[in-house]
Amino acid sequence: MNLIFIRHGDPDYSIDSLTEKGWREAELLSARATKWDVKEFYCSPLGRAKDTASLTLNKLNRTAVIHDWLKEFFVPVKDPVTGTDRIAWDFMPGYWTRQPEFYHKDTWYNAPVMQTGNIEAEFDKVKEGIDTLLAEHGYERTGNFYKVIQGNHDTLVFFCHLGAQFVILSHLLGIPAPLLWQGCFVAPTSVTVLTSEERVPGEAYFRLRTLGDTSHLYVAGEPYSRSGFFQEQFSDNADTEQKITIKSF
Repeated sequence: MNLIFIRHGDPDYSIDSLTEKGWREAELLSARATKWDVKEFYCSPLGRAKDTASLTLNKLNRTAVIHDWLKEFFVPVKDPVTGTDRIAWDFMPGYWTRQPEFYHKDTWYNAPVMQTGNIEAEFDKVKEGIDTLLAEHGYERTGNFYKVIQGNHDTLVFFCHLGAQFVILSHLLGIPAPLLWQGCFVAPTSVTVLTSEERVPGEAYFRLRTLGDTSHLYVAGEPYSRSGFFQEQFSDNADTEQKITIKSF
């Protein structure tokens, strides 16, 4: 089985949709995604994800199943300095690297700062959501791997968000979510692919094949968006950041 996670296009958060650039990205993505043999499409209920999906779905005359657990993982916690609400996946290195719980898959949500919000309960909803869906497609969670009830080569596509995607990958791969949130980046409309590896009869584990691929943008000469990626250097202020040409590697 193949699981493909797509982040929404360059966002206009003020209207929960896409910028002009985001729509260009979604169009280029659709040229790629319409070539896939997809068993089922799934989508976040938020506008920016639905708008991104719409160009692919309209071309295929398909619909996506909407799941609430695919929405952005915007679960506020209390800032340890100011006491105000903040997102749980944006801390400075001098703080988060000193939280030992963040480095363990079964304790990251028990860190003191995470206990100030409803993190564990919301994480449980995401885990239940993806595991229920995978069970419907023949893969049943057993401990830290999946029991193969009915193996297949189906491809499932998910249109969602940066923070939410890393929460799902945390569960599937057994990597603490804070390490993915703080150490990885997936650009708007990027493609992340996991494939079930079934080396023992009846047992499967999902292996990450591609993380944040934007080749559909590269071949069209469309720079990928920095949305969600902050200054490379402290001296890169907001005005300078807009002028930086994104390097392709």
